[in-house]
Amino acid sequence: MNNDGTDDGTDDGTHPGTEGAHHAARRGALWAAAVWSAGVLVLLPALPWAARHRLPDPVATHWGGREPDGSMSLTAATLLPAVLWLVVVAAAVIVHRFGGVPARGGAGALLAGGSVLLTGVQASIVHANLDRARWQDASSMDAWVLLLVAATGIAALLAWLAARPRGGATRSGGPGSGSRSGAGSGPDTADGREPVLELPDGERAVWLSRAAKPWMQLMAAVLGVGTVAGVLGGASGLIGFNWSLIGPLVATAAPLLFCSSVQARVTARGLDVGFGPFGWPARHWSLAEISSARAERRTPAQAGGWGYRINSLGTTVMLRSGDCLVVRDRKGAEFAVSVDDAERGAALLNALAARSGHPAV
Repeated sequence: MNNDGTDDGTDDGTHPGTEGAHHAARRGALWAAAVWSAGVLVLLPALPWAARHRLPDPVATHWGGREPDGSMSLTAATLLPAVLWLVVVAAAVIVHRFGGVPARGGAGALLAGGSVLLTGVQASIVHANLDRARWQDASSMDAWVLLLVAATGIAALLAWLAARPRGGATRSGGPGSGSRSGAGSGPDTADGREPVLELPDGERAVWLSRAAKPWMQLMAAVLGVGTVAGVLGGASGLIGFNWSLIGPLVATAAPLLFCSSVQARVTARGLDVGFGPFGWPARHWSLAEISSARAERRTPAQAGGWGYRINSLGTTVMLRSGDCLVVRDRKGAEFAVSVDDAERGAALLNALAARSGHPAV
């Protein structure tokens, strides 16, 4: 059972219950990608321009073995990577726009891998030519090549994993029966009880919902560009590694990225809540650990702010005001996550717990 009431066996996150959250997540991710693209476009020419008084003209841009064997004017070396980056961005836009949902991972891989490759090449060229009288005196690039290949591959893989479509699949255990949340099977909340979904015997069900905070995704991208600028300045030898600047940027960007989106999933295994673009880190509650589940309206003021919050209410993942899925474990601790269609998720969780012999108490 998907929480859109369909029985096609897949959930692409576009059902009515999570459509708003899905669009918010996509909007935030697209804005973050735009900020990242613009930042890389600025950094590529800015690095050699900032080092122009310490570089020869022309600069070495090609190596045959350990020695440089090709050069380019400083102006061309400054502008060409930016032009190539615009081509990469255009290709990613085309793949994302016309490739459909499965191609989004490819678009993300293009942006991530292309940005690492081009900025790394630019930093390595500046480093090799820095303070050299002639381009023929540029240092070797052997170590840079291995590092760039590895970093580009890792960045592309991580971006593909983050951007790939994720959803839940359902199958019904009974012959000829669909995994549909049809009329008469909705949550029962009579008499103040926790909602319980009516599940036919043998039916397997999955509930999936997401939420995202676009401005947090955007801020993570801005801080990420700042981090890259600091790393490139250090790697090129232009300013050296300023860890007092890079460290706080990373320490701020990483939590923002991982707290900017969340995915909650209810299955026969229990509840899984994954954070950030990779669905990691994640928390898991088995059905035996859950005492009860309910939907409850909460605001950022009640939770103590946005993101991952701990206060007298327990732990709350707050990305938007409104209904939250709230679970209480057998020790009395509560965890809440602000996702759409929370009541149905709670109802399914209670129904699965009752079926497993661990009913809500």
